[in-house]
Amino acid sequence: MKITEKTIQLISGLSLAAMLLMIWIVAPSFFSDFWRVATSGRLQDTVDFIAGFGAWAMVVSFLFDVLINALGFLPSIFVSTANGLLFGVFTGVIISWLAETVGVIISFLLMRTVLRETAKKIIEKSNSLKKVDEISGKNGFKLMLFLRTIPYFPSGLLTALGAVSSISIRDYMLANLIGKFPSTALEVVVGHDAVLMKEHSGRLMMVIIGATAVYGIIWYVHKRMKKE
Repeated sequence: MKITEKTIQLISGLSLAAMLLMIWIVAPSFFSDFWRVATSGRLQDTVDFIAGFGAWAMVVSFLFDVLINALGFLPSIFVSTANGLLFGVFTGVIISWLAETVGVIISFLLMRTVLRETAKKIIEKSNSLKKVDEISGKNGFKLMLFLRTIPYFPSGLLTALGAVSSISIRDYMLANLIGKFPSTALEVVVGHDAVLMKEHSGRLMMVIIGATAVYGIIWYVHKRMKKE
């Protein structure tokens, strides 16, 4: 049996609704607390909120990160840093990576369901936008993979780009699963070491220099290939 995009969207929508309902039943105040912490812009609020759930802290952190990335316009850097501080760098990276990947996939499916037809009409009326959409379709996996590897890049913007492009759901999911790992890992490590600067200043400097060099080389090679 072939699974269509509409089937995937329906299953994802129902799963999201079920998850939100379960959270509301178990912890009715979760959403008001979530909004307060997510919009506060203070790392300590995020750390205290997650740590307050004790043995359930990892589960809550995962759901918290999923919701932030599903919404698409709230910063997840505080959650990534908090995960590194509370659970250690390795565990923090894994939780943040999986949660952010799930979140942007949910956001993509919702945006494509709600806005796809309108986006198609807009693209059809503009030759330049139609060309961009065609490029996104043919090279969507490579483009999305590369952009997702860039840390601190506006997540919602990339999700919107994917939603109005011709990239398939499978390619989008795979590109995000792979691309999100290096960017999330960098965010967790840099955030963790920046807070604990005294203990990890050496590693922080090495990570920043190494990441800058790697992305600089990738950008240089890309420009050279484009010219050729």
